[in-house]
Amino acid sequence: MEKQCVVCGKTYDILRLLGHGKGGYSYLARAGAELAVLKQIHHEPCDYYTFGNKIEAEQRDYARLLRAGIRVPRMLAVDTEAERIVKEYIEGPTVFDLVLAGQSVEPYLAQARQMAAQAKAAGLNIDYFPTNFVAREGVIWYVDYECNAYMEEWNFENWGVKYWSRTPEFEAYLQRRGQ
Repeated sequence: MEKQCVVCGKTYDILRLLGHGKGGYSYLARAGAELAVLKQIHHEPCDYYTFGNKIEAEQRDYARLLRAGIRVPRMLAVDTEAERIVKEYIEGPTVFDLVLAGQSVEPYLAQARQMAAQAKAAGLNIDYFPTNFVAREGVIWYVDYECNAYMEEWNFENWGVKYWSRTPEFEAYLQRRGQ
């Protein structure tokens, strides 16, 4: 990634990589005094997920999440041609970081279950993996925009919660990552 990126006429200085997922790379960026997340869509292969047009999916899913009442960062800008999205930066540790550090995420489970209920009511699942949730001032935010049609096997209780503590699934994920 370049040191600077322009999205919709606004220049962002890239500060650091925040994460890499199925759909893109997310960077902490600054435009003037404003911090934001700049997501650059990638086209790397993913053997367990099929994508259509990723930039359109991000915009569609963002709207679906808002309609469902899921707490997400605001989408600030979209550059369809460069396949870049700028969204509000929610400062704080991810639920994954909290679990990794041995901290209890018990205070956030009720919020996750509330989001899961809202998603289900809208016919959706969100990606409940704990890297997608940021804790700020006692509130969790779903910082990814990915959502899919609801399927019982991928809901919070059947899949997501397995990664919200030091479970065998969480430990196996760490092993795969080499941690």
